[in-house]
Amino acid sequence: MDVCLSYSYNMDDEIAKFIRRVNPPRVVIDNEVCKDVTVIKVDSANKHGILLEVVQVLTELNLTIKKAYISSDGGWFMDVFNVTDHEGNKVTDDIVLEYIRTSLGPDESSCFSPSMRSSIGVKQSVDFTVIELTGTDRPGLLSELCAVLMDLQCNVVNAEIWTHRAKAAAVLQVTDEETCSAITDPERLSKIRKLLGYVLTGGCSGRRFREPKTTVSSSLNETHTDRKLHQLMFADRDYDEWENNVDEGDKCGRVVPDVDVSNLHDLDYSIVMIKCKDRPKLLFDTVFTLTDMKYVVSHASIDAEGPEAYQEYYIRHTDGSPVKSEAERQRVIKCLKAAIQRRVSEGLKLELCTSDRVGLLSDVTRIFRENSLTVTRAEVKTKGDKALNTFYVRDASGYQVDDKTIESIRQVIGQTILQVKGGNTDAKPSPQDSPTGFLFGVFKSRSFVNFGLIRS
Repeated sequence: MDVCLSYSYNMDDEIAKFIRRVNPPRVVIDNEVCKDVTVIKVDSANKHGILLEVVQVLTELNLTIKKAYISSDGGWFMDVFNVTDHEGNKVTDDIVLEYIRTSLGPDESSCFSPSMRSSIGVKQSVDFTVIELTGTDRPGLLSELCAVLMDLQCNVVNAEIWTHRAKAAAVLQVTDEETCSAITDPERLSKIRKLLGYVLTGGCSGRRFREPKTTVSSSLNETHTDRKLHQLMFADRDYDEWENNVDEGDKCGRVVPDVDVSNLHDLDYSIVMIKCKDRPKLLFDTVFTLTDMKYVVSHASIDAEGPEAYQEYYIRHTDGSPVKSEAERQRVIKCLKAAIQRRVSEGLKLELCTSDRVGLLSDVTRIFRENSLTVTRAEVKTKGDKALNTFYVRDASGYQVDDKTIESIRQVIGQTILQVKGGNTDAKPSPQDSPTGFLFGVFKSRSFVNFGLIRS
């Protein structure tokens, strides 16, 4: 059996390589045809997931996709993308342009290469331990998790945390405090998993909570972080909340995107129409959701030149059939709405840049908590000896953050270390969301010593 499976896999791999040799991918980058955008044309033999891989390459370069025309029906894949850099200018950096050609072109290391199917955009390293967490959102959760990790001599190197509709998901990369390398001891990994799981279930008596999930691994994780966060939220069924609130708006004040799905019966397509406020990585989030739900995008048109984005997809199942029932149609709508909302950045954007040290994230979130701030989303990065962290914060009540509070926090952390970026994007909160609507919040009266997790 194993021999047959290996033979089949090798044959598929060889066929894919043969097709690439006969019809190698072609990438054309044109900075002359349009005045304000760079035009990127990609032609290649078609395969499932190819659109997602191309979009992921572009979004990981922080490029903004203004317009896109996609056709991948049949055996050939043809895309045209109008893009700008993060400042809204044409892409002129030779290093970036060469990376695009290499990543999307005929090179064996490109995303079209069979060996790169699951690893595009992932830095292959075994120098850290990967921790994946999902659970019910509640005040003070991140501060508790960080304190436990610090007590276990774990240093958070990189992390991304999302919250959505009373749910929280996080992917953290941690190292041993002493060796600065991955944690491999099975007993220690088991202890980390157990104590983090205990924190995720803390204070849940008498309320309705889902069972949290904690995964700790010292092996190489080839799953892209954004993909994994979407999958964690999807597995926790955060989209279910949309069933009775399709037109009421998000409980935290976010505007619900307009999504519709209908069937084009004479051509056996389902048409997905999306209209919402544009933001970075929006196209990635919608394409990933459709791909992960086993739909194939045969044709698409994207327009995000203004403040709103318009996306139109012609989709089929991987078996060639359109959406088959009203229940399935509603599920696609709910899942796309949830995927769009998960990454919506609410509140005041704060950027922290300072020398990295063990316990930094724990200290910063504690200071936020002590000043009655909640964080709706966080991204933690370490580059060399520098910590580069981004937080989106709100007042504990859900309203805009008071300027005096921010200045007080900046005085404690350092005014050159913590910078305010952009303005508040908060909307008035709903009282219904206050018990569990935030990942980070005012810390409850109990202490870590009471948990029995931290040594007194």
